[in-house]
Amino acid sequence: MKLAKRYGNQKPSGMVRIFQAIEKMTAEDNPPLNLSIGEPDFVTEPDIVDAAARSAKEGFTHYPPLPGFSDLREAVCAYWERHHGLKANPAEVYISVGGLHAAWLILQALLNPGDEVLLFEPYFTPYADQIRGNGGVPVTIRTREENGFAPTPEELRAAATPRTRGILLNSPGNPSGRVLSRKQMEEIAAFAQARDLFVLSDEIYESMVYGGSHTCFAALPGMKERTVLVGGVSKSHCMTGWRLGYVIAPVNLVQMLCVNSTFQTYGVNTLAQKAACYALNTQDTKIRERSAVFAARMRAVEERLNAMKGIKCHPAEGAFYLFPNVSGTGLSSEEFTWRLLQEAGVAVLPGSAFGAAGEGYIRIACTQSQETLMAAMEKMESFTRALL
Repeated sequence: MKLAKRYGNQKPSGMVRIFQAIEKMTAEDNPPLNLSIGEPDFVTEPDIVDAAARSAKEGFTHYPPLPGFSDLREAVCAYWERHHGLKANPAEVYISVGGLHAAWLILQALLNPGDEVLLFEPYFTPYADQIRGNGGVPVTIRTREENGFAPTPEELRAAATPRTRGILLNSPGNPSGRVLSRKQMEEIAAFAQARDLFVLSDEIYESMVYGGSHTCFAALPGMKERTVLVGGVSKSHCMTGWRLGYVIAPVNLVQMLCVNSTFQTYGVNTLAQKAACYALNTQDTKIRERSAVFAARMRAVEERLNAMKGIKCHPAEGAFYLFPNVSGTGLSSEEFTWRLLQEAGVAVLPGSAFGAAGEGYIRIACTQSQETLMAAMEKMESFTRALL
């Protein structure tokens, strides 16, 4: 079948190519130790599943309200005020089919053709495609590890043009696992205010910060009216398969998201909404327990990485990713990743898949058991020892 011309040059990203290779190896009964996947290995808590089942039996099997059930939107507001001091009301909340759907609808509603959006490298790969897919132009700022992969005010000013419309940021960050400091966020906020820009703040990993606390961008002084916060239950509540995210934003934007969703999804799965509502209201202790597990895993892997020749790994800050520098091995990100997969049977992602600033790094997701992580580190250490 003949595809549309706009997809003529579309090719799988470095991330997707690795996923495809893993699928092939698994189908051939040779599965690698997979440290590439960005989802918790914990299953959804049984009482959350029970809440969904109860809702089905109670008759929540019809079309939902377009912005989401009111009790879920209230639960989102309560969660963010309880955890991060952000005051919002249900009219400022929209429930989406995961965080990616949220970002797509937001950019669709805010961008005019040719509008530029500042994007900090390394970045989650779909961001640039979503900006382009909605008529915008991603303008990347190549950040540096010594600055925590955050832009300086000078770099922000140098990247901006009269066509700059917004900023897309992600903290805790994927792939870097770095957490923007409050000072760095305040610098970005001051720049956004001076230039009258919107900020799309992806805070899906807000529950996973190791040392210090998460700074909610919308809670900074003067930023709520120009910030669009994206969150969800995929990472915090181990509900990736339920496909439920949400947006906290000014009311006029929420209303437009509802309008646009009528010809895309017409609402979000009712049972997932009821499960998420229960989860947001009841699982704070479980969130803290899992966060401690991820922190311990990351510290153990980080220690092993820093003992390997040619590899340097910054201490874990947030999310469940480590972003070690492997340039000391003499291999590029792609070379290191593919050889590690083929020769050692360990799957990671090349840093270059997340933008030019990721070259020289790999992304390791600490989303497997401690036993699996240590087995992978044994294989990786043997691999690097053979290189050097």
